Amino acid sequence: MFDAGNLIGELEVTLDIDVLVGAYPDRDLPRPVHDVLGEHPIRRAAAASLRAALFDVESGNDEILARREFTPVAAVDLRDPIGAARELERVAGLGVRAVRLFPEEQGVEAGFPSVRHVARRCAALGLVVLTGGDVRRFWQPLSGLGLDVVFLDTHFYHLGDFLVAAQEEPGFHTSTRLLNSPDALEIAAAEAGASRLLYGSRAPFYEPLVPLLRLATGGLKPDEVAAVAGGNARRLLHP
Repeated sequence: MFDAGNLIGELEVTLDIDVLVGAYPDRDLPRPVHDVLGEHPIRRAAAASLRAALFDVESGNDEILARREFTPVAAVDLRDPIGAARELERVAGLGVRAVRLFPEEQGVEAGFPSVRHVARRCAALGLVVLTGGDVRRFWQPLSGLGLDVVFLDTHFYHLGDFLVAAQEEPGFHTSTRLLNSPDALEIAAAEAGASRLLYGSRAPFYEPLVPLLRLATGGLKPDEVAAVAGGNARRLLHP
């Protein structure tokens, strides 16, 4: 039987940037999030509420704020930019450091005015933005504002576009979840620096093992691996 533990070795993720709590209405919950995280060396997770993203923003955000085992990430509804701005003010006042955008789930495109409006409010409040969506589109409304942004869906096919955008935007970062080609992490570290890479699993809806294996067995130096596995996320979320 294949033993991934031998390959992962002593690697520990000290802060996973991409975890979801709750369920989608149109798909089964694979397994409870704690079960998935507990089966892997993931010690803490920055988590957002699907209830906030899909049903009720305020109660969902309050739910994740009450879960002390997680680093809370707020969500807003991009379909309601006025309400989103108010919710950003509220959660920032409660000590939240990051907000997650769900453009695909909410049917919002990068060119919608709401995206730029929310981005400006996040910049004014000093919030870190974690965003789904195609980096080739969503880099633009998040640029020019001095934001720290983590693109959660950067595919290795689109890594070049991220790296070009990151040359102009020092606050642009990417999750490693989909950077699973043989040399994607090494190219990203060489071109933009390992400080721009953050481990994300999207547990429990994706399998944490593949990005773990890629990080553990790649060509990054031990200090770079530690940064990707949580050091960079802690820098952004716990300054």
